Amino acid sequence: MTISPPPILTAYASGHESADAAPVDPARWPDVARLPRSTALRTAIARRIVEHALSKTPLRIRHGARHHGGIPAPADGGGHPTLVLHDPAAFHRRIGADGLIGFGESYMAGEWDADDLVAVLTALASHADDLVPAPLRRLRGAWVHRRPADDRNSLEGAGDNVRRHYDLSNDLFALFLDPSLTYSSAVFTELPATQGDLTAAQHRKIDRLLDLARVGPGTRLLEIGTGWGELALRAAARGAEVLTVTLSAEQRDLAVRRIAAAGLSDRVTVELRDYRQVHGHFDAVVSVEMIEAVGAEYWPVFFAALRRLLAPGGSVALQGITMRHESMLNTARTHTWISKYVFPGGLIPSREAIAGESAAAGLRITDDTGYGDHYAETLKLWREDFLRQAEAVTALGFDRVFLRMWELYLAYSEAGFRSRYLDVRQLRLVADGPVPGSPR
Repeated sequence: MTISPPPILTAYASGHESADAAPVDPARWPDVARLPRSTALRTAIARRIVEHALSKTPLRIRHGARHHGGIPAPADGGGHPTLVLHDPAAFHRRIGADGLIGFGESYMAGEWDADDLVAVLTALASHADDLVPAPLRRLRGAWVHRRPADDRNSLEGAGDNVRRHYDLSNDLFALFLDPSLTYSSAVFTELPATQGDLTAAQHRKIDRLLDLARVGPGTRLLEIGTGWGELALRAAARGAEVLTVTLSAEQRDLAVRRIAAAGLSDRVTVELRDYRQVHGHFDAVVSVEMIEAVGAEYWPVFFAALRRLLAPGGSVALQGITMRHESMLNTARTHTWISKYVFPGGLIPSREAIAGESAAAGLRITDDTGYGDHYAETLKLWREDFLRQAEAVTALGFDRVFLRMWELYLAYSEAGFRSRYLDVRQLRLVADGPVPGSPR
């Protein structure tokens, strides 16, 4: 099913073009089309920070025929990833004004490219802790922005945040996902993976989660975050009775059709509903990469809901992206490029945060396994297919800036896992005593 993209994404140019392509439409991408205000001092400091950062990495910067970087360019021009600046002045000005948001917007504007985008971003992520000189880290507050109040995941806000990403177009996601339409990390039998491995690897991931939750014939299963219905389908095929909830109308509609086509409508109910509005008791609760959309403010509410909905003897299976605890604390209130353009309201938790919040809600973790390398491979396959389908993406009504934005999003995410800045975990949780606050 295709819907018209929001006005900001409507096409005006086609193809994945270079920096000298059609100008950015200011009505659709206002902060990309115009350069932000930045003092000469801030821009100069940004330039020095970039130069210092590169001195810590194996990267090179190329301005035309010139090469700069922490490691001299080899005589044959190979061996080190290269960041190519088409407009150095604009690049440094954006970073001077908006930090990493400016870094991303500069890419969307076509002001820089890379000979290997993932390699460049992986090198930066691998040195994230020492890119900025220690004395300048105290000035971090001058470059970061607070998260907008409108991005809070209240009952109303959560729906708006989800729709901004997942309701773009089912046809868009179908262009780069495998036929199972699974938009989360796969689990492969071996790495590196190939496109032919992806569907089987997605089913392996789903089956492992269903096993963790002890899902079988007659299980009353709640799924929080329907996606396009593949987990609900596989659970119903095991004989489970499934209630699956989502805030995306696009996903809900397609999931209902897929479930009906499989002849499993009598076992699966799909509802457009927030997890906070679900009632009842379930033998198993499964949620795949939805916790990142909850927001730190609502983590206590989320885990309390899991405990409240879990029947005696039941199990919760979660799959979630995690980051180091210190990194999470540094970004908890920060408005990032990802939160501005890709996942509004989102925050990746740390393992420590998950353990603390689940314990406070009366849940105990009994199984915790990481698959970060597998997510890097999953993202690589998605990115390759997305770029191969560039013409089809523009035919759906998405423009050149959107193409560059999503290429950067997929490469940025892959780099996070390749550098081990990010991980993805599968966890099993069980009740640890009575529901907090309930009579014994």
